Amino acid sequence: MTETEGQGLSYAKGGSEPALLTDTIGRTFAATAAKYPDVAALIDAAVDRTWTWTELRRDVLALAAGMMRHGVQPGDRVGLWAPNRFEWVLTQFAAAEIGAILVVINPSYRRHELAYALKQSGTSLVLSAERFRDSEYAVMLNDVRDQTPDLREVVLFESDAFTEMLAEPSADELATIADIAAGLKAEDPINIQYTSGTTGSPKGVTLTHLNIGNNGYMVGALLDYTEADRICLPVPFYHCFGMVMGNLASISLGAAMVIPGPAFDPKATLAAVEKYRCTSLYGVPTMFIAELALLDAGSEFDLSSLRTGIMAGSPCPEQVMRRVIDEMNMSQVSICYGMTETSPVSTQTRMDDAMDLRVATVGRVCPHLEIKIADPITGETLPYGETGEFRTRGYSVMKGYWNDPEKTADAIDGDGWMRTGDLGVMSDDGYVRITGRIKDMVIRGGENIYPREIEEFLYTHPDIVDAQVIGVPDEKYGEELMAWVRVKDGAEITADAIREFATGHISRHKIPKYVHVVDEFPMTVTGKVRKVEMREKSIEFLGLGS
Repeated sequence: MTETEGQGLSYAKGGSEPALLTDTIGRTFAATAAKYPDVAALIDAAVDRTWTWTELRRDVLALAAGMMRHGVQPGDRVGLWAPNRFEWVLTQFAAAEIGAILVVINPSYRRHELAYALKQSGTSLVLSAERFRDSEYAVMLNDVRDQTPDLREVVLFESDAFTEMLAEPSADELATIADIAAGLKAEDPINIQYTSGTTGSPKGVTLTHLNIGNNGYMVGALLDYTEADRICLPVPFYHCFGMVMGNLASISLGAAMVIPGPAFDPKATLAAVEKYRCTSLYGVPTMFIAELALLDAGSEFDLSSLRTGIMAGSPCPEQVMRRVIDEMNMSQVSICYGMTETSPVSTQTRMDDAMDLRVATVGRVCPHLEIKIADPITGETLPYGETGEFRTRGYSVMKGYWNDPEKTADAIDGDGWMRTGDLGVMSDDGYVRITGRIKDMVIRGGENIYPREIEEFLYTHPDIVDAQVIGVPDEKYGEELMAWVRVKDGAEITADAIREFATGHISRHKIPKYVHVVDEFPMTVTGKVRKVEMREKSIEFLGLGS
């Protein structure tokens, strides 16, 4: 049940069940390993290896001892730079055991971004892959050493040094780990994640055991996870989607983590679902679109083991959601909404929600949280049905931006409400629709236009596979609408065709003036579309000036 602040106001408060976890991540992990010792905990398809909870706990404690031998103490920052692989999971939980703060580094970073994150966080030890695709991690780490004064050591996963870190710990080392773990508190920081930095230098979102341990647990509990579940995780671990909604949901409820590959590949993902009988599959909409395209092309996979999963990370098109439910056997798939600064999930659809709520909203408030739709300027709670900024408050709100109190104060108001920058609408039953980003809103001739609404309409065109709408400069109206679209093989789409399709169905001022057909959109590594880059490129090739 949710509670409303006042009649007609867009506010909701989550229930009190299940109760919040009060333990650290390490103690939660230890309890699960003791409860399910012989159940599968981690599967890495790339090496075709399975760890039971007992085996995973053993290797995590070994690596924790190895970190201590390399000088890591509670509160030290330990960097982690790699694509998805089993060593990533071991490092995540080993750092938690000894109170180190894990600095997760975007796999697509280059030297400038890498140096900034390591220096700003004061990272002293980095565990890293040697390379991945065209990224020479070891070379780049060496190149930035003179810019990162706190960095003492780099250990590569492929090295003898890392193998030695996994050596069986001594009784004294295990006793030291136990002593450290006993002194840790749920409110202690455990993780720093750097934001994308599209509007300036990246900010280090600092999250605690309480933040992310509980968020993973609440998400998993709403999906009814048990030790019988296996979660296929093609989403990146360096981001909350993978490491919190995936890995931390698993360790709190006993479900297995399944890594289908180092980075997203639709064929490898569906093959892993089939081979390891996964019951849950995660992805951003573009991932599910790619998987559906494989099925459309005639590829066959046994997906009968699936029952649930999560679609999140960016707005989820209704048409894609319906196909995932109907064609991928994911009748209990859930939509989650949130942001890194809120650990990340604030709202989630429930498995027993009516279909229209599950495909057209991002659900309702999660347990132990409050949400509201507010006037972006005044913070005043708006009436139901009005568009405003989505804000949230509760256990999930970050501790702050690392060493940046000024930006922390800008993001969290005096009453503890996190300003998300997202536009949303709440109905009187507490369900929320996200209509776009405040910064993405297009103002055409004084009219506020929300691209999400137009994107959803374009998905109903039979030849359009995916669509993204942006604003571009216009002398007469200030801004005009432009649609970037991906179309089915062999199909052709023009602005005139879109105009004809839309006339009579959406308002004239919402029909895109420009249409650009592409094979793919510029994306972040987490699968979010980079609309800033789309706008820059559009201005250039349309010759519009800025």
